[in-house]
Amino acid sequence: MKSIYTVGLLILSNIFMTLAWYGHLQFKNFTSLKSLGLFSIVLISWGLAFFEYIFQVPANKLGFKENGGPFSMFELKTIQEAISLIVFALMTTFVFKTEKMAWNHLVGFLLIVLAVFVIFKKW
Repeated sequence: MKSIYTVGLLILSNIFMTLAWYGHLQFKNFTSLKSLGLFSIVLISWGLAFFEYIFQVPANKLGFKENGGPFSMFELKTIQEAISLIVFALMTTFVFKTEKMAWNHLVGFLLIVLAVFVIFKKW
């Protein structure tokens, strides 16, 4: 059950991370936000990143083997990176609608899935 909670928290964390890192690129579509200066954008992004950490830190604490969780640090990082790319791809394609998924993106993601397999395989 801890693995499910860990992955769920990492997904939530990465949604906020994607909004914090890339959401401001969509401000041009909103009349009240498109004239904001860089300092204001940084503050808004920091505010969103706060929520990223609210989910990321507990996910790592809960999921880490030495705290009774199922994952090593390497495994936690690998899961986080895979989730990060999946969330980014979905949000870019369906929420921001700025780009279309291409074949090279899919091949790259398959290679990442292969990396997850290699990290989790007990050799």
